[in-house]
Amino acid sequence: MTAHAVRTGVWFIGARGSVATTATAGCAAIAAGLHPATGMVTETPPFADSGLPPLTSLVFGGHDTIDCPLPKRAEALAAGEVLPYGLPSAVRAELAAADAEIRPGGPLPGDTRSDEELITAFAADLDDFARRHALARTVVINVASTEPAPGEDATRLPASSLYAAAALRAGCPYVNFTPSTGLRSPALQDAVDSCGLPHAGRDGKTGQTLLRSVLAPMFVQRALPVRAWSGTNLLGGGDGAALADPAAAAAKNAGKERVLADTLGAAPEGEVHIDDVPAMGDWKTAWDHIAFDGFLGSRMILQTIWQGCDSALAAPLVLDLARLMARAHESGLTGARPELGFYFKDPDGGPAALSEQYAVLLAFAERLRAAL
Repeated sequence: MTAHAVRTGVWFIGARGSVATTATAGCAAIAAGLHPATGMVTETPPFADSGLPPLTSLVFGGHDTIDCPLPKRAEALAAGEVLPYGLPSAVRAELAAADAEIRPGGPLPGDTRSDEELITAFAADLDDFARRHALARTVVINVASTEPAPGEDATRLPASSLYAAAALRAGCPYVNFTPSTGLRSPALQDAVDSCGLPHAGRDGKTGQTLLRSVLAPMFVQRALPVRAWSGTNLLGGGDGAALADPAAAAAKNAGKERVLADTLGAAPEGEVHIDDVPAMGDWKTAWDHIAFDGFLGSRMILQTIWQGCDSALAAPLVLDLARLMARAHESGLTGARPELGFYFKDPDGGPAALSEQYAVLLAFAERLRAAL
C-alpha cells in the first residue's frame, strides 16, 4: 500500500462545535484547491517530505452531545462570517459524510451508565470507525467546550477524561486542545504510562496567549521588569456561554497565567477576565494592559488589542496536530510529545517562549523526516 493510499482518522470530541466544523470544512476546501492552507504550519516548507498524511487522506468523525447536522452548523458559521460565503455548499458532501460518522456523546442528564460503561461505548465507536474505513490509525482530538476542573471529592471522571480513556483503550493517539482535564486525571495515570501511545496537550494557544508568549520573552531579554499584566476577553458563541461559568473560566485562565509565570519567572500582578457577550457570536476581542519599568525607574505601559475568530484561528492548528500526531504514531513515538508545545498554553513539557517552541517543532519535523 502506498503512503497516499493510507487513510487516517480524525475523531473530534465536540464534533459539531465551531472548531471541529471549521476544521472539517477547511480541510475539504484546501484539499479541493478552493482555498490556500493559511495558518497551517505543516503546509510550510520545513515540513515538506516529513511523511505527514496528506489532507486528502483524512477521514472525519467524532462524538457530540448536540444533534445539529454539520452542513447546517457550517451555514450558521458562514452567516457569521467565520466561513467564506458559499463554502458550506461547495463542501456539503464532505460535511455530510463527516456528520454521518458522529456518534452520541455523554454523559447526558439522566444517563445511568457507569464510567466504565461509557468508556467502553466510546472506545467501541472508535474501533467501529477504524474498521469500516480501513484506517491505519485514528487521532482523537478534544475540541469540546471547556469543563470545570473536577473537585477533590469527585467520584466520577469528568467527560473529557472518559473520552481520553476511550482513546487509549482503542489504541488512538490523543490531543487535548482544551483546558479540560483529559488525560491529566490521576485516575488515568497508570493507563497513560502503559498505553504506548503519543499524546499532547493541553489548551490550544490561538490568540491572547499566543501574543503573550511572544511579548513576555521580549521583556525578559531586554531586562524590563513587568510590574503588572492584566487582560480582558469579550466573546460569544458556545465558548462564551461555557466560560460564563466561573469554574470553567478558572480552568481556562490557568493556562494563560502559566505562560507568564514560566517566562517571567513569577506571575505578575493582574488577572484575566472573560465576559460572555452573545452578540459577538464566534468572534472575540482580547485586550491586555502591561505595566513595566524602564531605565531609571520610568513607568511605561504597553496595551494590545487582538480581534479575531477563535474557530478560524484554531482550525488550522487542529489539522496540524492531527497530522503530526498521526506521523508520530506511525514512527513508533510514545508518551507525551513536548515537541508540540508550540501549539499549547499548558504543554506537556518544553520551553514557554514561542520562538523556542518553534525551533523544537522544526527539529521534530527533521526527526520525522529521518524516520522515513
